[in-house]
Amino acid sequence: MRTPTEPHFEVRLDADHPGLHDQNYRRRRDQIARLARDHVSGTPPERVAYTDEENETWATIGSHLRPSLERHAAREVVESMARWAPWSAPIPQLADLSAPGGPLEATGFVFEPVHGLLSSRDFFAALRRGVFRSTQYMRHPSRPLYTPEPDLVHELVGHAGTFAIPGVAELSVAFGEAAAGADADQLAMLERLYWYSVEFGVVLEEGEPKAFGAGLLSSAGELGALPRTELRPFDPATVSNTVYVTDRVQPVLFAAGSLGELLGLTLEAVRAMP
Repeated sequence: MRTPTEPHFEVRLDADHPGLHDQNYRRRRDQIARLARDHVSGTPPERVAYTDEENETWATIGSHLRPSLERHAAREVVESMARWAPWSAPIPQLADLSAPGGPLEATGFVFEPVHGLLSSRDFFAALRRGVFRSTQYMRHPSRPLYTPEPDLVHELVGHAGTFAIPGVAELSVAFGEAAAGADADQLAMLERLYWYSVEFGVVLEEGEPKAFGAGLLSSAGELGALPRTELRPFDPATVSNTVYVTDRVQPVLFAAGSLGELLGLTLEAVRAMP
């Protein structure tokens, strides 16, 4: 039973979370979660007044991640990030992503805040409407290069830059359409296809593996490990039946010959779902 003096937090953190015992961080997480909970879909996300500490964490991450992205990210991603230049300012706001001049203006995708974990069905249902449900909180400052959960760095660096690529936006909507009529087994196959393409997709450029997936792009550790990761040919039938891990660096990834090939093969497989 909770005692009267024991704080109650709305956002649950796992036992290994670096902010578990930091009450100030947890109160901040609750504050941002309430903003997302109160958001009305179809309206611009409310702006978060990020603190100096949060902006410093963002800058620290950028100083480590940016060189890794330039070295290990797919060419199209590097070009997209260069046009957007997210590191040149304080933490970008979700409301600015689809605004005139924003990185998603051309594809029309919208990022809307989410206050907690979504089921796969709810996540894919949003994609079907051209909406990506995004977190708005920053990871704990004690571990700027690590997060046990998707955070704003993952969303902005991993996803926002790739959603500016038309083929990614088209594929994301297709995932949503396929999930709408999928049974449990089909949904699991879609999850694995999404994981090994949009989240951890790899392409080959002059024989060298380059990161495309958001889980790779937003992690300096994953990017650094990519040259040593076991790579297998990207085959949707194999990918959709390969179980993935979420608690460590990916032991096996699947590589396509180009980003066009990765997106094309995945789109074909998703649209072929019954």
